[in-house]
Amino acid sequence: MAKTDFYTRLVYARQFPVVGKLFYYLLKLLGAEIPVSVPIGPGFLLQHGGQGVVIHSKAKIGANVRIYQGVTLGRADIYLPMEHSKFEGIEIGDDVILSPGCKVLCKKGVLRVGNGTVVGANAVLLGSTGEYELWAGSPARCVGQRPRLDGEES
Repeated sequence: MAKTDFYTRLVYARQFPVVGKLFYYLLKLLGAEIPVSVPIGPGFLLQHGGQGVVIHSKAKIGANVRIYQGVTLGRADIYLPMEHSKFEGIEIGDDVILSPGCKVLCKKGVLRVGNGTVVGANAVLLGSTGEYELWAGSPARCVGQRPRLDGEES
């Protein structure tokens, strides 16, 4: 098993019966809010302690995802009461990188970040992406393709 840091271990420890809530609150106290309801695949890394990371309870995170400090996954329509929102969730694919300060915000339905996609620093992503794309800006737009490593399917 790959070496993981203290913060990443806390993220996985949220799933333990009985004591999971304690680990959730410890992580929150350290600056990262990742609800117990959020499933996270293997190989996840919460870089730099995840300071300022906020993830909506209806998010799903795939395998080998890297999340840097200041990342938000949430609703774009926070001005509406939850019962009036058309937001259904956010799905982060495998091998995704969410760079420092980026925001992934969904207003309607499910926003999907495709496998291998990189969302650049301080980008504001408001729509779904394809696979292995590079997104940057505010609002974010596709600015290129991420090269696939040897052994990855096209």
